[in-house]
Amino acid sequence: MPAELPESLKDLSWELPRNFLGLEGDDASWEKAGVVILPIPYESTVSYQGGTKLGPDAIIQASRFIELYDQELDTEPGPAIGVCTLPALHLTSAGPEAAVAELREAYDAILREAGDRFVIGLGGEHSITSAPVLAYAARQPEGRKLSVLQFDAHGDLRMEYEGSAYSHAAVMARIIDTCDLVQVGIRAITSEERALIREREGNITTIFADEMWDNEAWIERALAALGDDVFITFDVDYFDPSLMPATGTPEPGGITWYPTMKLLRRVFETRNVVGADVVELAPIGGNAAPDFVVAKLVHKMVAYRTLAANRG
Repeated sequence: MPAELPESLKDLSWELPRNFLGLEGDDASWEKAGVVILPIPYESTVSYQGGTKLGPDAIIQASRFIELYDQELDTEPGPAIGVCTLPALHLTSAGPEAAVAELREAYDAILREAGDRFVIGLGGEHSITSAPVLAYAARQPEGRKLSVLQFDAHGDLRMEYEGSAYSHAAVMARIIDTCDLVQVGIRAITSEERALIREREGNITTIFADEMWDNEAWIERALAALGDDVFITFDVDYFDPSLMPATGTPEPGGITWYPTMKLLRRVFETRNVVGADVVELAPIGGNAAPDFVVAKLVHKMVAYRTLAANRG
């Protein structure tokens, strides 16, 4: 309900607030929030189908119709932890390097104010991810190296793509000198990326999708490769196109919902997850199902964060 309404009008049957999960009042306030949603509708370096700039709004819109109750955890995680939805952050159009630098400044400012709040960025294209990763890495205590858990169909380890080192296809190459990288679901890389993965064994751990389809041993492998402090970046093309067709470069052979949730829950249970982002939703007009899938994914992250916070 808009705060500027006269008191006499506030009890009318207005639409749900355009906050994540449709939360309102204290449940959506900065003061109560244990989780902060940051929409980043940035799109500049997409290489096939566009539309990622529409992703954050579609996620928030779909989230307003998610049931607040999570039967897995027997709680309503959104109201329990509090979720504040920030205004969309519009980045400069002066080029991807300038946009990423601007986003890094924004993240530094937000994290200074956020304290222990858990920030989830909603993209937008995957090029945005180096900004929060490096912002969190810079805040790490001495001697504690940040791990990045990347859910993705693509390696994103090119040194540059189409003339830019700040392309979505090069985003992971921007962080591997600072962080350790664990990739899951990968099924589309170049020969140069494969050589880099072999060269930097220990710094980069890659679990390919064809290693994941017939058992769940990969979950333990992923966990074993992660350090104590983890940033999660989730490119939705990680999912199989049958579940997630609404993305710029869908790749067959992706992963399904429940094995993914098993890994996510284990990571939140056993590691200090410092932050996350969810990127590369490109909504399809007339098909809201993929938007709902991504909104539900973010809701599950909120739920697992709530579980971890309650565990102390």
